[in-house]
Amino acid sequence: MASALKQAKRIIPLFDRVLIQRIKAPERTASGLFIPEKAQETLNEGLVIAVGPGAPATKDASAVRPMSIKEGERVLLPPYGGNQVKLGDQEYFLFKEEEILGKLE
Repeated sequence: MASALKQAKRIIPLFDRVLIQRIKAPERTASGLFIPEKAQETLNEGLVIAVGPGAPATKDASAVRPMSIKEGERVLLPPYGGNQVKLGDQEYFLFKEEEILGKLE
């Protein structure tokens, strides 16, 4: 897991893109019973792995609009979208900042 995270950190998103790892639903109940894959709910939460510098604020690209999302934050994602990036057995997604629905506390 740590080596996969190091590999993911090597991906540097451009402009206003954000690299996110979706949070997986628990595979067991509190009492230790396994939950079948078909019965597991899909979580629309993710952990921000890397953030781009921001989108150009003007057409001449001399200024950059800062990002409102930072590495390590948990975010609410749309059920579909993003570009899938697979590193080893881990899946990551690249979203534009405007596609992210919100931050989670």
